[in-house]
Amino acid sequence: MSGKTQAVNEALKFPLGDAFEKAVTGFMEAHPDGDQELVIAVTDLDKFMHINEDFGIEAGDRMLIETGMRLAADLPVNAAIYRIAGDEFGILFTGMEKEEVFLLMEQKRAAYGVKAPDGEQMTISVGIAAAFDDASRFQELMRKAESAMYRAKYAGGNKVALAREEKMVPKTSHYTSDQLKRLSALSKREGIGEAILLREALDMLLKKYPN
Repeated sequence: MSGKTQAVNEALKFPLGDAFEKAVTGFMEAHPDGDQELVIAVTDLDKFMHINEDFGIEAGDRMLIETGMRLAADLPVNAAIYRIAGDEFGILFTGMEKEEVFLLMEQKRAAYGVKAPDGEQMTISVGIAAAFDDASRFQELMRKAESAMYRAKYAGGNKVALAREEKMVPKTSHYTSDQLKRLSALSKREGIGEAILLREALDMLLKKYPN
């Protein structure tokens, strides 16, 4: 990936990932009872790495710029687009249900139309998650949306996927009784589900030791 190159950021002028997190978190904190709909869509180009490798970073940047412009075109007034990282874009929708966002992003996926320098038709994958149906905190909401996006990629790409309910492996076989007691106390004190706390801890571990 070309990363958050200055050329792409200057051309698109999209707010970046930190602004996305701040906007989503601020909205969720302002509406803790879920009285207002908030849905995020995370979009990533399929098989983008080979563009930079085969045609160079400048060609990849041109493709990112065109992708961003197509994603931003004709968005409803209650939507905002952000560049999260590399070839990943995030779109924040308020006042729309998850199914409405799915249909809109399905239209954008079908009409994407961006081609590689050699004429190959490129595609995108999209993951969608809704507060508070899918998660009550930004980190968990983002993880759900990205999981849906990667599920779309693993299924061949060029798809839009919704976040879905996940099953946890029984934790009693992996942790000591003292750890479980402390986890339960932390969950009650913070008002956050134990599964969410465990996944956040795992995310931090994976970031500390990247592949």
